[in-house]
Amino acid sequence: MTSSRAERMIRVDQAGEYGAVQIYSGQMAVMGARAPHSTEIAGMAEQEAEHKARFDRMIAERGVRPTLLQPVWSVAGYALGAATALIGPEAAMACTAAIETEIDRHYTEQLEELGDEDPELGDVIRKFRDEEREHRDAALAAGAERAPAYPLLFNAIRLGCRVAIKLSERI
Repeated sequence: MTSSRAERMIRVDQAGEYGAVQIYSGQMAVMGARAPHSTEIAGMAEQEAEHKARFDRMIAERGVRPTLLQPVWSVAGYALGAATALIGPEAAMACTAAIETEIDRHYTEQLEELGDEDPELGDVIRKFRDEEREHRDAALAAGAERAPAYPLLFNAIRLGCRVAIKLSERI
């Protein structure tokens, strides 16, 4: 049986990976396959889809209720991805840098909270956290900090991510 702590973690992490897939879908819809950084974004999107698939399996295997906010995250994620891509390639990368900065913090906190309670979940979170860090570093290397109004964009997206995490844990 899955503990309520592990259920909450799986629920929010699946929601986050679902949101990431939607963000990259929105970005690719605007940017297409030939825009600057589109190959990198497509690669990150593929990895996020793998993360989502793993959490989807954990939800099914452990009988965890997914967040009821998934329809909201679908629209919000796609809209965020499309909007940042419309601003430009650097803004799309700023979106990734902001989200992955927040997810690194979130996954690290989850690992500390989880301890040795659920080794399978801990291994999944640790692996995905490391991959999210790679996404953040790639986004920064691709010019995220050159996006228009970078500090405002970066911090607004991080705040939105924190709100989404808190809501998805509970609802």
